[in-house]
Amino acid sequence: MTFDDFELEYDLLDGIDAMGYTKATPIQEQAIPRILNNEDLIACAQTGTGKTAAFVLPILNKILTSETKHINTLVLVPTRELAQQIDQQIEAMAYYIEVSSIAVYGGSDGITWEQQKRALKKGADIVIATPGRLIALLNMGAIDFSQLQHLVLDEADRMLDMGFVEDIERIVSELPKERQTLLFSATMPPKIRTLAGKILKNPIQISISISKPAEGIVQQVYLAHDTQKDALLKGILTSGTYKSIIIFASTKDKVKIVHQMLHKAKLEAKPFHSDLKQEEREEIMQQFKNGRISIIVGTDVLSRGIDVTGIDLVLNYDVPPDPEDYIHRIGRTARAETTGTAITFVNEKDMYRLSNIQKMLEKEITRIPLPAGLGEGPVYNPNAKKVFEKRAGGGKKFTHGKK
Repeated sequence: MTFDDFELEYDLLDGIDAMGYTKATPIQEQAIPRILNNEDLIACAQTGTGKTAAFVLPILNKILTSETKHINTLVLVPTRELAQQIDQQIEAMAYYIEVSSIAVYGGSDGITWEQQKRALKKGADIVIATPGRLIALLNMGAIDFSQLQHLVLDEADRMLDMGFVEDIERIVSELPKERQTLLFSATMPPKIRTLAGKILKNPIQISISISKPAEGIVQQVYLAHDTQKDALLKGILTSGTYKSIIIFASTKDKVKIVHQMLHKAKLEAKPFHSDLKQEEREEIMQQFKNGRISIIVGTDVLSRGIDVTGIDLVLNYDVPPDPEDYIHRIGRTARAETTGTAITFVNEKDMYRLSNIQKMLEKEITRIPLPAGLGEGPVYNPNAKKVFEKRAGGGKKFTHGKK
């Protein structure tokens, strides 16, 4: 389907054309008509499937045909990065129409806080907010949701994992009961269905490519002891194969350690973690998008809520604890039908995590031999967590992860 098939307003179609959108993705094909028809919706779709446009476009179209101006739509998201991303996408899609939006999130300075309050009092059409900051504004009486028509929960599973369920329920209690509610989630565990049962009415359910990475991602694994990871990482980064790289580490302390190691190796990289000020994080992300820096080292806050095209390598310095987090991490590459590489370092303790990921993928991930000179890596043993045999034999010449 093309976007003309949805019979959207002409000015909105102009914005879509300007963004280079042509064919609708599967989630857009199924969701947009339902949303235009005012139906509640539960959509299970991973990142990179076009789900943001799937709910933004029909809501923009409905706002255009609405006679009154007020806070029309609330979009709840887990992180400030995702709030900013959606706000930017709305601004792009609404370029030729008069629809306003504002991202509301914590961690900002007093000036931004005042700007958010003023915009909300004036009645921005679409509010994209993290639950914590929105609760603070509700407590101050700074928002009037009395005429709200749409509630969107984006990455609902992530919000519940972060402990926002009570905040979400409090926020929903402040909204009109007669509204359209849309829930988007990469996974659909029982706790999501319980929440959906409380806040949605007779929802239509859509499921798109649940927990499967994009076909364009080349997935590879190195079995490596912790003492081998730094040399292995430096070898990959200096190979010249990759130009735009995200490195994921398990904690912000590990991010700092890896960043310091790269700095000593004279590899220009930027750390991205919760200890940084919001302005610093925004500046780093802007530099990365513009190509002024080529390497970011971050925690899982980077695995969702950013939309950067052209990332050709995602490298997991540590294996994520949950297979779903693995999907979200590697989903930063091969977006919009492009290709990319995902490399994961697996030590002795993370063998079982790799096994769980492969069970979810229903296939083995290609294992690449360590380069010559790094010594022997661990033997793959998915059932053991503490005691491992060492692999015998030499390594191959450095292949930079290529098949």
